[in-house]
Amino acid sequence: MILSISGVVLLGIIVFLFFRKDGLKASHAVVCALFGFFMAGTAIAPSIKAGSASLASLLGGIKF
Repeated sequence: MILSISGVVLLGIIVFLFFRKDGLKASHAVVCALFGFFMAGTAIAPSIKAGSASLASLLGGIKF
C-alpha cells in the first residue's frame, strides 16, 4: 500500500511538472489518467504491479 501511494505521489509530481513546463497539456494529462485507470482493470495489472514492486525493491537496495 505504501508503494502504491508513493508511486502515485511521484507520478503526480512528474505530471504536475510537465504540466507547468507546458510540455504536457491538460488534455494529455486526462488521457494519461484515464489510461492508467482503465489499465488497472485489465489482466496485465498484476504483472505491472509485481514489476513495479520489484523495481522499487531493487532501487531500495542500492547503497550509496
